[in-house]
Amino acid sequence: MSRPSTTALLRRTAMATLLALSAATLPAAAQDSAPALNVDNAAFADMQVAAGPAEDVNDPFEPVNRAVFWVNEGLDVVLIRPAAKVYRTVLPTPVQKGVRNVLRNLRSPLDLTNQLLQGDWHGAGDVLRRFTINTTIGLGGLIDVAADHGMPYEYESLDQTLAVWGLPEGPYLVLPLVGSSSVRDAAGFAGEYFADPVSNYASNTDRDWITYTRATLTVLDTRAEYIEALDDVKRNSFDYYASMRSLYRQRRDGWIRDGKPNVEQMPDIPDYQ
Repeated sequence: MSRPSTTALLRRTAMATLLALSAATLPAAAQDSAPALNVDNAAFADMQVAAGPAEDVNDPFEPVNRAVFWVNEGLDVVLIRPAAKVYRTVLPTPVQKGVRNVLRNLRSPLDLTNQLLQGDWHGAGDVLRRFTINTTIGLGGLIDVAADHGMPYEYESLDQTLAVWGLPEGPYLVLPLVGSSSVRDAAGFAGEYFADPVSNYASNTDRDWITYTRATLTVLDTRAEYIEALDDVKRNSFDYYASMRSLYRQRRDGWIRDGKPNVEQMPDIPDYQ
């Protein structure tokens, strides 16, 4: 090898940090099979109620988390949001959609692996069909032909897989650059990066530009898609930190349940017999 293994590992860790920026805002560009953020005052009030009492938020490191949150927010205000606005202004909407489709297509190996690990054979079959159709007829993933034929994109992550296996999420965390997370989510993110065949190919063939380009486009596309939604959350929030924590939890719970309602949060129905 042309570089010592330690140097290669450090380089990949640096790239992982850049990739972490893709999770710095609540939604993710390649993950929007979850319900979109369309926040009005009524919906926001519901979110505040859903957050529950303080003892239910599982945030034992809240003082540190809040400090990191506001550092991340400063980075977003100064750099990420302005860059995302330029991205959205310069690129026509069809081009942005094509970028998003390609990013999803590149994630197919991870989606497939997680579907298999969860025992979702039907979902795994859909991932394979989507990848085949979109890579060929869809011109390398630029066009989501599969979605037009009844196979919408479904995001799957190692965090979801670990949850299906029964591993608790652990305390809520706010990580530098990454943003909202948990112990389980952070472990899943790290595991996926080092298992990602696209990242491995780029690292092993000295094509690091692939990883940097992918990470940069993910950051810009993610933030550009949700500029108004996150602005609404910030504007309508009594406590922006608590609101983002609640939204993160709802989004993750929705993915883990594949959009099915959480029966534990349903009201008790009295038995009158």
